[in-house]
Amino acid sequence: MSNTSEQYDAVITICRDLFKKKTKDYGTAWRILRLPSLTDQIFIKAQRIRGLQENTEHKIDEGQESEFIGIINYCIMALVQIDKGIATQPDLNAEEALELYNYYIENTKALMEAKNHDYGEAWRDMRVSSLTDLILQKLLRVKQIEDNQGKTIVSEGIDANYQDMINYAIFAMIHLSEK
Repeated sequence: MSNTSEQYDAVITICRDLFKKKTKDYGTAWRILRLPSLTDQIFIKAQRIRGLQENTEHKIDEGQESEFIGIINYCIMALVQIDKGIATQPDLNAEEALELYNYYIENTKALMEAKNHDYGEAWRDMRVSSLTDLILQKLLRVKQIEDNQGKTIVSEGIDANYQDMINYAIFAMIHLSEK
């Protein structure tokens, strides 16, 4: 059986590297994005993945992996926005942004490890298409919570949904790397 923790870290290394490179190119311009804008960006990525999974013809030469990486990185940005609030101008330097990235991914990995223990690595028996559907479902939940001004009655908050999406996307990336 594969080591989930090591595989998780390998996926995050790829995602973090892209985040660092994009931060060098663009700075932290994403700091001005409101949560619904980030949610919509993640939704677009998830819809594209679903299209790649369902359609035999593809007009853009990028696979599912790049879209899952985008989902992971946009979810991290969303977690930062929840915590720090929306900025009117980019207000983080590259080092601060990376520290926040590492903080949120460590917390999200800890959540994965706790759930993975309790669920007995059930995700390993799931299909990538099912993980994609779960991400889309979480996005629809987040949109509803956003429409409710962030209030829930009995449900987990937006941050937990973003963390679950990160973990589902990482699981999908692990599956794709094993094929």
